Amino acid sequence: MSNKKYDVYGIGNALVDIITEVSEEFVLENKVEKGVMTLVEEERQAELLNSMKITEEHMQGGGSAANTLVAASQLGAKGFYSCKVANDLEGVFFLNDLKANGIDTVLTPETAPVGTTGKVLVMTTPDAERTMNTFLGITADFSEKEIHEYALKDSKYLYLEGYLVTSESGLAAMKKAKKIAEDNGVKTALTFSDPAMVKYFKEQMESVVGASVDLLFCNEEEAALFTGESDTDSIREELKKVAKRFAITQGKNGAIIYDGDTFIDIEPYQVKAVDTNGAGDMFAGAFLYAITNGHSYADAGKLASLASSKIVTQFGPRLTWPDAKEILNKWKGE
Repeated sequence: MSNKKYDVYGIGNALVDIITEVSEEFVLENKVEKGVMTLVEEERQAELLNSMKITEEHMQGGGSAANTLVAASQLGAKGFYSCKVANDLEGVFFLNDLKANGIDTVLTPETAPVGTTGKVLVMTTPDAERTMNTFLGITADFSEKEIHEYALKDSKYLYLEGYLVTSESGLAAMKKAKKIAEDNGVKTALTFSDPAMVKYFKEQMESVVGASVDLLFCNEEEAALFTGESDTDSIREELKKVAKRFAITQGKNGAIIYDGDTFIDIEPYQVKAVDTNGAGDMFAGAFLYAITNGHSYADAGKLASLASSKIVTQFGPRLTWPDAKEILNKWKGE
């Protein structure tokens, strides 16, 4: 794998995050389903935004797979991202953000199509739980046409974002990318992304998983929903049937890693969480950086735990470059 140009080739919904803090009362009064990602129409998102005081400073590059690739890039991996944004203010912002974070892509502000870039209203309550209302915009039409085979074939890992299962064209793109990867010796990593993706789109998710994936990322709730099991031992035994290796994140309790032979318990780093948005994306990005750069699954798990413990102490799903460097140095020194 060492002669590949890219460590990770990712596909997913390109979205601009609008980050805000809300009260429990706001969630109840506005009938927002707490703790999950909900797809909404642009009008509904605008309605919620109009009831808040939002400035442009709250805007950040987002999207699950994009966050993961940025995390991997900040730690030293090389990534390519296939996405779909429009040539509007948010689209230009997103593409410039990718470039600033060292991620290669085909789209440029000049070549992006006419339309509306997807946006996510990220609402964090005082208990640090994140709730997302997402208007997909142009990324709802993400399709096989956005797959760039030359870059995918020149990558060590394909990274599939689970959110794509919500559209027929996105699901088809996931399957095509996985087939190209399998035919060309590229390993496939999949993230379930959100409990709602497994709960409401389980059949579609199973069709992507197929006989197996090389690496699966999920949290405890997603793993339980997918396997239909409730206890940890049964869940991980069921996951072994569909994933050659996997990581189950457990929030403040750390993570369970299966490296293909052994189960590894990853200890958590004790911190005070203020925002869990992006924790899973960060875990996956740090983990992928480590395993594509010669490190063991146990060491990858430690780095991923350290990086995700840092991200939950701040608002927003991404680290600063100095913070990423500090985490890398701390991990290497342990």
